[in-house]
Amino acid sequence: MGMWELVVVFIVGLVVLGPERLPVAIRTVSRWVKTAKAMANSVKAEVSEELRVHELHENLKKAEQQGLKDLSPDLQNSVSELQQAAQSVTHSYKKAKAKLLIINKQMTQSEYSTLFSYI
Repeated sequence: MGMWELVVVFIVGLVVLGPERLPVAIRTVSRWVKTAKAMANSVKAEVSEELRVHELHENLKKAEQQGLKDLSPDLQNSVSELQQAAQSVTHSYKKAKAKLLIINKQMTQSEYSTLFSYI
């Protein structure tokens, strides 16, 4: 909106709502706009992430068709990125498994029965 459009909207709001309710209405509308922008940014981020995942998936298919040999730099980057992601998932899984094993060794039989009574 231009400057004059905002002035017209402000004057109409002042006439319709009055000076007491206009600030509250402005705050409410600004919250709605902020919420709408945040939702739009969230959707935009999700869509871009899904497109990136789809592109990685397509590149992996191409790499598999080529037998992971003589890959273009684009495909090599995608494959290495997927390998790093897989390693990070495996690494965090191993950490969680190790923590569970430590907890498992420390628990007594009565603690097991208490734990499984909640499940």
